[in-house]
Amino acid sequence: MCSTRSIAPVKSNWSSCPQGNLAERIRAAGAGIGGFFTPTAYGTKLAEGKETRLIDGKHYVLEAPLHADFALIKAYKGDRWGNLVYRKTARNFGPIMASAAKTAIVQVSQVVPLGALDPENIVTPGIFVQRVIEVPQAAHMPMPNPHDAAA
Repeated sequence: MCSTRSIAPVKSNWSSCPQGNLAERIRAAGAGIGGFFTPTAYGTKLAEGKETRLIDGKHYVLEAPLHADFALIKAYKGDRWGNLVYRKTARNFGPIMASAAKTAIVQVSQVVPLGALDPENIVTPGIFVQRVIEVPQAAHMPMPNPHDAAA
């Protein structure tokens, strides 16, 4: 269940919800699903004001899809058409955010020629990507550790 509040005086909203609900709301937006029912948080404050249903003897709460105007994504490799390959945990939210956003901007370590990516390894097809920016690994600077500074 997600809870949204306005933070004054700045006109912005924040939401609090379980990570599984967050991922499913994003995935639903990318798939064009109008919402889904989940048993998570039924009967809690997070469910207040939301539609509920009893389905096969179990209570559920309706969650709406979560769309984005922009998604900033990091992938391992991509081609100029936006086909993407990820490494490790970048694969968790990158693909679903690309599909849920109006504009997906992707940073890749390497832009490869068209046809160089094995189609079996492409996780996000280029149809979901609007911009690809190459930032080679050498350009990634390590963050300074304040504990390493001499006293």
